[in-house]
Amino acid sequence: MSNTKLIKPQSTPKNDFMEKLLDGVEVEWKALGEIGEIIRGNGLQKKDLRESGFPAIHYGQIFTRYDLSAVKTFTFVDGDFAKRLKIANKHDLLIATTSENDEDVLKPLAWLGEDTAISGDMMMFRHSHNVKFLSYYFLTATFQKQKLRYVTGTKVRRVSAGNLAKMEIPIPCPDNTKNSLEIQAEIVRILDTFTELTAELTAELTAELTARKKQYSYYRDELLSFDEGEVEWKALNVACDYVDYRGKTPKKTSDGIFLVTAKNIRMGYIDYQKSQEYISVDDYSEVMRRGLPEVGDVLITTEAPCGFVAQVDRKAIALAQRVIKYRSRDNSLLNSFLKHYLIGNQFQRKLHKAATGSTVKGIKGSKLHKLTIPIPSLEVQEKTVAILDKFDALTNSITEGLPREIELRQKQYEYYREMLLSFPKGEAYYG
Repeated sequence: MSNTKLIKPQSTPKNDFMEKLLDGVEVEWKALGEIGEIIRGNGLQKKDLRESGFPAIHYGQIFTRYDLSAVKTFTFVDGDFAKRLKIANKHDLLIATTSENDEDVLKPLAWLGEDTAISGDMMMFRHSHNVKFLSYYFLTATFQKQKLRYVTGTKVRRVSAGNLAKMEIPIPCPDNTKNSLEIQAEIVRILDTFTELTAELTAELTAELTARKKQYSYYRDELLSFDEGEVEWKALNVACDYVDYRGKTPKKTSDGIFLVTAKNIRMGYIDYQKSQEYISVDDYSEVMRRGLPEVGDVLITTEAPCGFVAQVDRKAIALAQRVIKYRSRDNSLLNSFLKHYLIGNQFQRKLHKAATGSTVKGIKGSKLHKLTIPIPSLEVQEKTVAILDKFDALTNSITEGLPREIELRQKQYEYYREMLLSFPKGEAYYG
C-alpha cells in the first residue's frame, strides 16, 4: 500500500530549502511497479556491437562508459538485428541489474536520446516522471539501503524484475502531475548544477596536479643531466653494495615484521598502506643473513612494476622478491643523490631500454647492476639533493592535498544530494 503524508520538515538549516519547496505538499511513496512499466532487455552481446548502425547499449557500459544521463550511445548494432531487441525510448530509465558487487547493482542511466537497443542483464523503466530525478534518487543512501533487501546471488549479484517492481520511491504532489514535475525538475536543476561544479573543480584540480608534476619533472631532469665527460661515471655495482632479494619469500603472517614488496614502492617513496604484509620474527632473523635494509638505503623494483625507486625511511622492515637494495660504498656518493638520479628520466630511459618483456616489463639484476650513474662532487650532490627534497615536499603536499580537496567536494555534493532527496517517511508532520 502507498504511504501518504503531508510534508513539513522540521525547521533546521539543512531542511530550509526543502521546507519551502515542499511546504504543504503531499509526498507519496510508491512502488516502481505502480508508477511505470519494467521491461527486460534481451539478446544483445558484446560481439554484436558495431561502430555504426542502430544505437545500442550493453549493460556493462553503464558501469564503464556512462555517467548519470546520456543522449548518445558509444556503440551500435546492425539495423536488422535491432528489430529483434528491446528498444528504449527517450526518458526511459535504464538499469543494470547484474553486477559482481552490491554497490553497483541497479546502477541507473537516465536515457535522454532517441530510440536505442538494450542488452540483457539490464532493464528499462518506462514512466511519466522526470527521468533524471529517478536516476538521482537511485544513488541516495535511502534507496541503496532499500535495494539490499532484494539483491540475490552469490558470485553474481542481481535484482529480478519482480523485486525491482517492489522498490519504493517518493513522488511529490502525486495527484497534480504539473506540480509534481515542477518540483522534480527544480531538484534536478540544483543537483545538475552541483554535478557540473564538482566536475569542473575536479578537472581544474587534476590539471593543477598534472602541471606541478610536469614542472617538477622538468627541473629534476635539468639538475640531473650530466654529459659523459663532465663527471665521473660508475656502474651501479661498482659505486654501491647491493642485495638482490631473489629466492623464496618467507611465509607471510598476520603481524610481525613489515614486508616491503614491489607493490609498496612508489616512484620516490614507500607506501605502507598499499600492501600490508608481514613475516614472522623467526623468518626475519633468516632474512638478516642476506642483509637487512637500513634507513637511507635505496630500493628499486625489477618487475611489476619495473624501475620504481624509493629510499628506506624506517627500521625493522624486510624486503620481498623483485626488489634490489643499493647502498653507497663510500662517501663519494650520497644515497639521497642516488635515489633522485634513479628516479630521473635519464636513468629511467636506460633502465627500460635494458628491460625485456612486452606486456609486463622486467629487468634482470645482472643488467641493472651494469647501468652507469654520475658521481659529481659532493658539493653538487648536496645542493641537488637539497633542491629536489624541497620539490619532493612541495609535490607530495600537492599530491596529497588536491585529491583530498576533490574528495571533500564530492562529499559535499553527496550531502546536498541526500538533503534534496530526503523525504520523510512515516506519520504526517504538521508542526
